[in-house]
Amino acid sequence: MRLAREIRRKAGVSEVAALMGTPANQEIMLQAGLADEDGVEAGPNDLVLAVEADSQALAFEAIEEAKTFLTQARAGDGGASDFSPSSLVGALAAAPESSLAMISVPGAYAAKEAMDALRSGLHVFLFSDNVSVDDEVALKREAIERDLLLMGPDCGTAYIGGAGLGFANAVKPGRVGCIAASGTGLQAVASQLDALGEGISHGIGVGGRDLSAEVGGLMTLHALDFLSNDPQTEIVALISKPPDPEVLPRIEEALKSFHKPHVVCFLGAEKPGWAETLEDAGHAVAATLKGETYRPDDFFAQAGLKEKIASLKPGGALDGGGVLGLFSGGTLAHESHLILEGLLGDVSWNEDAGRHRILDLGDDRYTVGRPHPMVDPESRAEAILQAEGFGVVLLDLVLGRGSAQDPAGPLARAIKEARGKDRSLVFVASVVGTADDPQSLEEQVRILEDAGVVVLPSNAQAARFAAAVVRPELLEGDGS
Repeated sequence: MRLAREIRRKAGVSEVAALMGTPANQEIMLQAGLADEDGVEAGPNDLVLAVEADSQALAFEAIEEAKTFLTQARAGDGGASDFSPSSLVGALAAAPESSLAMISVPGAYAAKEAMDALRSGLHVFLFSDNVSVDDEVALKREAIERDLLLMGPDCGTAYIGGAGLGFANAVKPGRVGCIAASGTGLQAVASQLDALGEGISHGIGVGGRDLSAEVGGLMTLHALDFLSNDPQTEIVALISKPPDPEVLPRIEEALKSFHKPHVVCFLGAEKPGWAETLEDAGHAVAATLKGETYRPDDFFAQAGLKEKIASLKPGGALDGGGVLGLFSGGTLAHESHLILEGLLGDVSWNEDAGRHRILDLGDDRYTVGRPHPMVDPESRAEAILQAEGFGVVLLDLVLGRGSAQDPAGPLARAIKEARGKDRSLVFVASVVGTADDPQSLEEQVRILEDAGVVVLPSNAQAARFAAAVVRPELLEGDGS
């Protein structure tokens, strides 16, 4: 990622990819126009450098600079830790007390490494993607048979014993157990609970395909058993997109016999008693622990909202262009898409078409040769500068370990430049984070607000605010 970022800064270079030559990565480069149908003569253990530049000579020059960069980085790597085992066996010999393995290798090798870890008696946090469904099912069945957790594949976030794994916010340990798909949904709820004075016992990421018909909710059901027997967990929150219709009855049946209080937030699944948003889920958990019932407020009826929105638009004209969502978190993007479609009608998803659009810039199609936007916000800064013909740009900002040290900074600079060209453009954002995150939640919010961004307390509120800017009749109580 550092290599691609450094070379991309070279004048005349428009795109760079630095990926291992796995079949999946070669397909990504092909779709991005950085390879041709003949492919490349590289195997999974080879590093492929692809450069798009103004001329062939400039492209070759950039590749030579990349080779130099790699050579220098390797030569200067003398400060590595003495603890560098080359295999799972060696790692366990050096640290026999280990109980969990974190795996991040190309998908073609991930299943074998994960299976070896499970058979060694280790829980597995499987960060790797491109693991086949068949391998995922086999791994989860193996884990269940051994009473272990298989978190993933493509699991970005988890908490075990209150300790964060992967992209994780600094939250207090506590009495709330969470079962979530993989990433930002869990981060959003965990961060909100932290702000409400509660903490996390375990946050189990089951992977985005667990509730599909093919996988059958294997790890979700096993995680319910795990948390049911965990003495530190007093209440459980389930956070995900809706299960497949074949899987949903199994989850509902398991919840009927689940003896601990629980809150369900399957985004887009309308069912009485279930939380509709991530924000609702966090508040419902906190209220239940206090012996209270949580009832969401009507966002559009809050005092002063109409005046606040009117102040953002010249002459009080609230309607105009559409909403463009530029997201780093997949679950946050999905939640916003659901909310905006319910309020505005058709909203395109990951397409450069339509009046209203939501783009998940962490999706594979946007990250070829680039770091994830949570790691490097520059790609979103570029997208902000290209936003034309919209009334509102909707953003998320996700803090925590693994995220950029100053994610708001590049965005704020791009926002100021964009607003200098179009003063009517409104920027709306929410920030997922805690007071103890390394980036400083308060400072990141201040940077955005200083750039003229309206920062709302949650992703759901930000989406509703954005909708009200372009559809003011929502504020009159007759547009929802």
